[in-house]
Order: sequence, then structure tokens, then C-alpha cells
Amino acid sequence: MNPLLPSFPGDDEGRWKVLTSEYLFQRPWMTVRRQRMLLPNGQEHPEYYILEYPTWVNIIALTPDDKMLLVRQYRPALDVTRYELCAGVMDDTDASPMEAAWRELLEETGYGGGEWSQLMVIGPNASAMTNVSVSFIAHGVTKVSCQHLENTEDISVHLFTRKEVYDMLLAGQFAQALMVAPLWRYFAEHPL
Repeated sequence: MNPLLPSFPGDDEGRWKVLTSEYLFQRPWMTVRRQRMLLPNGQEHPEYYILEYPTWVNIIALTPDDKMLLVRQYRPALDVTRYELCAGVMDDTDASPMEAAWRELLEETGYGGGEWSQLMVIGPNASAMTNVSVSFIAHGVTKVSCQHLENTEDISVHLFTRKEVYDMLLAGQFAQALMVAPLWRYFAEHPL
């Protein structure tokens, strides 16, 4: 179990037994493992694929005047350009998911500071992926520098009212489920 994922009674029920495991592909951003598994009912699953990714983070960032900070970028897998929460990957140099989130917000947007709290931890795809996505809320962020983008990033920064973001959410304008989930939770806990 991922140590960042909260545990609950019954998490160990129905565990599958790993009979064999081999790595098929190993890169810094993704690793593929094939396992032969034995289910509790005695059935064998001969080829079960596990994708290993690092921890992901995303941030619902609000400025002192209550504007929500979004980024806009192209997503090749879906072939769309959309607004998103600032997000990224926890690096080996990050001491915690929150440190990764601070770094990502500063790099992608040039915003920093504010009061931060963790909102939620969710599994991107619990059936096949080992990582979690940790969502944060940052109240009172301000522009503290320019963007510090990698040469493979093309990201624009935008400010919206909470109502505008809520309307975008209702209209289905966010393509990433890992951003939709924390936004829905945010608006459930912070109604307009």
C-alpha cells in the first residue's frame, strides 16, 4: 500500500498473492511490471500489469483577492488544450508532497507564499498504478517571480473568479479527473 494513502479498516481484505513479478520497462517517469497473480477464489491471473509512477501533486491556489489560479496547456494524449490546476511530480529532491507542490507552483506560475493545507490523497488508477495524487489548497498566494519552465513545458497562467471556475467545472471544461475530484471537494466545502 502506498504510505501516503490513508488506511481504513478492511484495506487488507481480498488481497491477491503475487506468484511472479518481472519488470518490462523502467524509466524515470514510468515503470511497467508484469505479475502473475493468485486471486482469493483460487483463480490465476497470468498477466497483470502494474504501472509505477512517482507521487503527483496539484494545487488549488487562491490569491488574496480570492481569484483562482489556473494554468493552460496542451495535453498530447487527449489532443486538447485546457485549463488545469497547477500540478506536477514529486522529485527525489522533494522532502514531502507539500514541498513538491510549493516548487511546482513557483516553477509553473511564479506564484508562492500563502497558507497551505492538504485537501486530499487519491489514487489515479488503483487497479493498475502504484502512485497517489496529493491535492493542496493554498490561500493568499502572490506573484513572487517569473515562471521557471523546463524547455519541454509551454504553460500560460490565468486568474479566474471562483464562480468562473465553478461554471467551467459544471460545463465539463476540465479534462483531468485528478483535478476535477479536488475541485468538486473544494466547492463542496467552500460553496459560492
